[in-house]
Amino acid sequence: MKCVLVATEGAEVLFYWTDEEFEASLRLKFGQSENEDKELPALEDQLSTLLAPVIISSMTMLEKLSDTYTCFSTENGSSLYVLHLFGECLFIAINGDRSEGEGDLRQKLCVLKYLFEVHFGLVTVDGQLIRKELRPPDLEQRVQVWEHFQSLLWTYGRLREQEQCFAVEAVERLIHPQLCELCIEALERHVIQAVNSSPERAGEEALHAFLLVHSKLLAFYSSHNASPLRPADLLALILLVQDLYPSESTVDDDDPQPSPRKPRSSQSIPVQQTWSPGSTAQPRRSSGTTETDSFSLPEEYFTPAPSPGEQSSGSTVWLDEGTPPTDAPQVQITEDSLQTLVPHSPVASRPRRIFLDANVKENHCPMVPHTVYCLPLWPGINMVLLTKGPSTPLALVLYQLLEGFSLLEKKLKEGQEAGNTLRSYPLMGDLRQRMDKFVKNRGGQEIQSTWLEFKSKAFSRSEPGSSWELLQACAKVKRQLCAIYRLSFLTTAPGRGGPHLPQQLQHQVQATMQEKLMDWREFLLVKSRRNVTMVSYLEDFPGLVHFIYVDRTTGQMVAPSLSSSKRISSELGRGPLAAFIKTKVWSLIRLARRYLQKGYTTLLFREGDFCFSYFLWFENEMGYKLQIIEVPVLSDDSASIGVLGGDYYRKLLRYYSKGHPAEAVKCHELLALHLSVIPTDVLVQQASELARRLWETSHIPLL
Repeated sequence: MKCVLVATEGAEVLFYWTDEEFEASLRLKFGQSENEDKELPALEDQLSTLLAPVIISSMTMLEKLSDTYTCFSTENGSSLYVLHLFGECLFIAINGDRSEGEGDLRQKLCVLKYLFEVHFGLVTVDGQLIRKELRPPDLEQRVQVWEHFQSLLWTYGRLREQEQCFAVEAVERLIHPQLCELCIEALERHVIQAVNSSPERAGEEALHAFLLVHSKLLAFYSSHNASPLRPADLLALILLVQDLYPSESTVDDDDPQPSPRKPRSSQSIPVQQTWSPGSTAQPRRSSGTTETDSFSLPEEYFTPAPSPGEQSSGSTVWLDEGTPPTDAPQVQITEDSLQTLVPHSPVASRPRRIFLDANVKENHCPMVPHTVYCLPLWPGINMVLLTKGPSTPLALVLYQLLEGFSLLEKKLKEGQEAGNTLRSYPLMGDLRQRMDKFVKNRGGQEIQSTWLEFKSKAFSRSEPGSSWELLQACAKVKRQLCAIYRLSFLTTAPGRGGPHLPQQLQHQVQATMQEKLMDWREFLLVKSRRNVTMVSYLEDFPGLVHFIYVDRTTGQMVAPSLSSSKRISSELGRGPLAAFIKTKVWSLIRLARRYLQKGYTTLLFREGDFCFSYFLWFENEMGYKLQIIEVPVLSDDSASIGVLGGDYYRKLLRYYSKGHPAEAVKCHELLALHLSVIPTDVLVQQASELARRLWETSHIPLL
């Protein structure tokens, strides 16, 4: 029994998400099932009535005491409530079946808030404007918005329970260097260059293009002018793709998770047809640099040892001249995997406006507007294209102004006096100059009058405004800046009739990639389920049952394939053993996160026939281990450990790098599951050797 609610301080519902059990409990509270003639209140009204005491009491405590509760359970612990205030919106998560803990619920709220930022950008800074986006006056439009985010939450919950990459929140690459090289060449010449050289691109510039097989990354290419893509943003894009085109094989028929029905709103979105003539591949030159908190491409690739034997899918290689394998033994397609192969191609969804971190004019800018095109090649195989428009520099200007006024607002709240003290504030002169220039160039009566009102209170020598008046004037300026941002990037979004690439150009790049991968599609679908096999590690690491290795600097992971689906078998089969091991691995992930939150970077834990181990360490670029430090201890009400809900590892890298300013610092994680008969000293030795091997193979350049 689960529910997620976003509401204002007045208990107005901005968004909700419930499962069937929670809806049934609401029907029992607001009207018995046998009294069907009586019309029940709308579901959002039922939620508002039910949770209004919680919302009002929480906001009252915050107002009177400057503190409030963030978690509580009902009598007998039947239901767990987690609350988190983001800006002026209160996020509430409820679990009534004890399947989720406080950390799980808080992570869900942080991910939802991040998804709002991805879709609405800096509009989320202003409480009034984000209300207009989440709760449009038009009922039909409101239903579409809510169904979209309900679907995303449903997809996130499914992927988190089924896919290792979402369980640890890192990108998993499909390991086949030769095929990856072919795809990068095609993405560069026949996607990025084809779009940027087209006279019909409507001012759009292609920045990134990548290929996904289910939730695994096959190939990624960025233009020379593009800034690196953060792992969190790439994971969010994978989530969007999986929401539009879910992999049927990941939706287990025996999935015990009582998730709500997935809304069908995406099926009503206008679509375009697929297929057009393709072209041939040409040589390419790759480029790309690695930053501390960025997704690196294409210099670092995870290429762990494949399964032994030439007949294994993990060791399948190309023949001469890059010809894909044609002999039947070289591509082993099992009967259960063939069930997922469908001959026809799904139709493409319409382009969407999203907001991602990027560098604009050598300045970092969060929530830069992009347009994402998801072009399905075949079921389970998708191509994603990211473009930016000509108005991107405006996003940087607005962000810098908003950041300046937010700092000023913080100073005023801390007790900074008005008048002469404000004029002497170091950044005030520069902020005033930049704002004057922006208002002069931008025009608009509302922003001009709002800025004049602020200046009259902030810089008047005769009648300077009080701190309270300046706070009100500062809030008005920020709202006007957010309104310009909303008008410039949301009102003119591709989904609302704004400029985007013509369908003919989309068809062209889509058909080209279909032609390039035609002979590989069945192999890719099978390979995605047999990406890394445990067999290749058993000889050197006896007693090792499973492991997950994560490079937190690049946001990439390596792990043996693991599935408990009845339709897709793994090395552990399709019976209860696979489900049991999967449960143990997911339990290890949650346990490691809880202890890392408390400041522990090493964990050894025995339970029954198994031993869990977790290690987090730092290295320099040469792979030499750096001295471990005490990592910050997080409070229970802080964002959970992860990437999507706050990018914990990027903050941790910055924290550690302060003590090593002269060298680049890398962060790694290793989670391992051993049989309990393995002595502790052998387990630690194996973990060290396994980490060294994975580090060496992951740093072999592809090209």
